[in-house]
Amino acid sequence: MDIFDKIKSNRGALGQYSEVGDGYFMFPKLEGEISPRMKFRGKEVLIWSLNNYLGLASNPEVIKADAEATAKYGLAYPMGARMMSGQTTMHEKFEKMAAEFVGKESAYLLNYGYQGMVSIIDALVDRHDVIVYDSDAHACIMDGLRLHFGKRFVFPHNDIEGCEKQLQRATKLVEETGGGILVITEGVFGMAGDLGKLDKIVALKKKYNFRFLVDDAHGFGTMGATGSGTGEHFGVQDQIDVYFATFAKSMAGIGAFVASTKEVVTYLRFNLRSQIYAKSLPMAMTLGAIKRLELIQEHPEYKEKLWTIVKALQKGLRDAGLNLGRTESPVTPVFFKCPLEQVTQLIYDLRENFGIFCSVVIYPVVPRDVVMLRLIPTASHTLEDVAYTVNAFKEIKRKVDNDEYPHKMADFSK
Repeated sequence: MDIFDKIKSNRGALGQYSEVGDGYFMFPKLEGEISPRMKFRGKEVLIWSLNNYLGLASNPEVIKADAEATAKYGLAYPMGARMMSGQTTMHEKFEKMAAEFVGKESAYLLNYGYQGMVSIIDALVDRHDVIVYDSDAHACIMDGLRLHFGKRFVFPHNDIEGCEKQLQRATKLVEETGGGILVITEGVFGMAGDLGKLDKIVALKKKYNFRFLVDDAHGFGTMGATGSGTGEHFGVQDQIDVYFATFAKSMAGIGAFVASTKEVVTYLRFNLRSQIYAKSLPMAMTLGAIKRLELIQEHPEYKEKLWTIVKALQKGLRDAGLNLGRTESPVTPVFFKCPLEQVTQLIYDLRENFGIFCSVVIYPVVPRDVVMLRLIPTASHTLEDVAYTVNAFKEIKRKVDNDEYPHKMADFSK
């Protein structure tokens, strides 16, 4: 069989919807400067779909730093991978700043977050080792697991008893193989917004011998007293053996970093295939990252403003009877139960009639006949934005409850 023949009958989990909403709720085009109000299909809409938690994407100091660095260096320098010709003192400066901020001995700046996590897992374990991981772990973690030739045991999401059972299995196995155990979870789960039970997993170290890797993409900058992450929030940052964060959220940029002991980071520098065989993060983005991290440290009011908006939005929605699931973070999911045909009508109504744009999550990410509208509050939003959105969602809920949306696909071609 020609492998392209399979495409005709199997377009993939999300590709099956390509004819329904391609260009509307999948691959939509937002235009204009990054802010709470942008244009969608020529109309201004209130945006709740950007992971710009601290508002740094439109911060004048950030824009100036990015512009000046790009004008000076372009986007090519340094030309090459870090190990070969892509190392600079500015890359090293950021690493020192990041390590100090998250309370680790050392850090390593990565060109991309997704590929970085895949390579970190690949580098840390071999076929004798066992990985124990949360069932709701991000796709980058799952892809890293696929490279692992040894055993991997999954525990139900945030189920500590389940985690311990898998640790018991893993412990017996490594006694035979001579390997070690790596436990992986997230600080903030980016879809549902709940927190990984880092404190309870760390407590299991008293009974089991394992190392702990945390992906804190959504927690870095938003969680903890200083914003240094979910480990700080739980008071267990020092017990996280390998800490990972991306720039795509609070840092409003491209790149990532991993932090640990000096010995572990040195090992990773020489063994991360996604860094050894790929171009270094451009200087302009590196200098931009330095500026962003400086602002996060110097302006705690950014995080305070974010949480003012988060609390107001989540309280307003909950008081209105909306189902926000188990979120404990800025990530604000709103769940509705209705078939896909009505989902398209709901989204069309929200965007075209209420002028509100948020991300849409459907099956297979959530169960059939369930839609999750994911709102991402930021420090750039206002309480007026919150009040308007809460009132709009009250009306959307009323229509769903009264079965007012047509049971047919909405026409996105208008």
